[in-house]
Amino acid sequence: MATSEELHKRRVGAVARGVGSTIPAYVDRAGGGTITDVDGREWIDFAAGIAVTNVGNSAPRVVEAVRAQVERFTHTCFMVAPYESYVAVCEQLNALTPGGFEKRSALFNSGAEAVENAVKIARHATGRPAVVVFDHAYHGRTNLTMALTAKNMPYKHRFGPFAGEVYRVPMSYPLRDGGLDGATAAARSIEMIEKQVGAENVAALLIEPIQGEGGFVVPAPGFLPALREWATAAGVVFVADEIQTGFCRTGDWFACAHEGVQPDLVTLAKGIAGGLPLAAVTGRADLMDAVHVGGLGGTYGGSPIACAAALAAMETMRELDLTAAARRIGAVMGERLDAIAVGDPRVAEVRGRGAMLAVEIVRPGTLTPDPAATAAISAACHAAGLLTLTCGTYGNVLRFLPPLVISDDELGRGLDILAATFG
Repeated sequence: MATSEELHKRRVGAVARGVGSTIPAYVDRAGGGTITDVDGREWIDFAAGIAVTNVGNSAPRVVEAVRAQVERFTHTCFMVAPYESYVAVCEQLNALTPGGFEKRSALFNSGAEAVENAVKIARHATGRPAVVVFDHAYHGRTNLTMALTAKNMPYKHRFGPFAGEVYRVPMSYPLRDGGLDGATAAARSIEMIEKQVGAENVAALLIEPIQGEGGFVVPAPGFLPALREWATAAGVVFVADEIQTGFCRTGDWFACAHEGVQPDLVTLAKGIAGGLPLAAVTGRADLMDAVHVGGLGGTYGGSPIACAAALAAMETMRELDLTAAARRIGAVMGERLDAIAVGDPRVAEVRGRGAMLAVEIVRPGTLTPDPAATAAISAACHAAGLLTLTCGTYGNVLRFLPPLVISDDELGRGLDILAATFG
């Protein structure tokens, strides 16, 4: 087997430079809470493929389901010759997502596709053009989703012009907006929408219940419910981007449930299928069914292999009670991160929910972001055998997304490495 060094030399000559990687190593195998490279080096995994492998890598039920499906057939295209597993995934999503109303689902390949299709559905159903998004948002890398995304580098720089009729308003960011309560922060955003866009022009209000790439920003309590109430009154489609927060990650099946928010549409991907590419839009039946036949779809959307994996992954989530696992991980990690924060003035805040936690790094005694220190801490973690990710509009947030099946021993070892790195 080639070494990581040998593989990297091949990569330089074959892979586009614009595709980056977090660690300079090439994976041989992964499972539970660890990743092992081709040279035999092991990392405790606090990334989960960016919140994808919630059920772990090569989860037994997922492996079995995928193997069985590959032996039966790999592809027919649901739009040409449909199959049961697509229908079964939609049934499960309709039942699991927040809201007691009648729902429909449509399946796609990636989170960006799900977001694009949610916008299409909202525009078609309302006849309105505008989409409202928030500061620090991340929604994807396609032309429309780059327009929806706030951060320029590396996601938008020199890739424009972007899709129009996208409007951005302030997010509730308690650390950085003077501690505004949720209702006041929502009123500020709503006033801007009404003055600068006009509620009657807005098709969709799109928000991550906890922002991902933007820095794991948890809005103040009451912010999401107030926006939901306004959207209902204004006839605006409330779209929750649960792509990173979904499927047990925050200690509930979906992050909206923590405040009882029932979105009109939900975009889903990442943790849905145990590592296989699958995405979805799930929402109110009247909105989803407003689109004409043939208006939604795609050649690979709802692949039979990915659908088999998703059904097995969701069964695993229920069987192992991964919502409870996420809460347990969050309690253990939160206590350790709080202890780190007490002893290190660079930590401005520990935040998150369940097994979606982060620390924001600043220059001591200020709220000035320190991306250099953040990158150095993360690099030191990698060198010591802990895989971590950075994020945030300012590049100064360390985010932690361990697989929800990580063992207590692996979690403890990872936190020990993290504490020593800060120490």
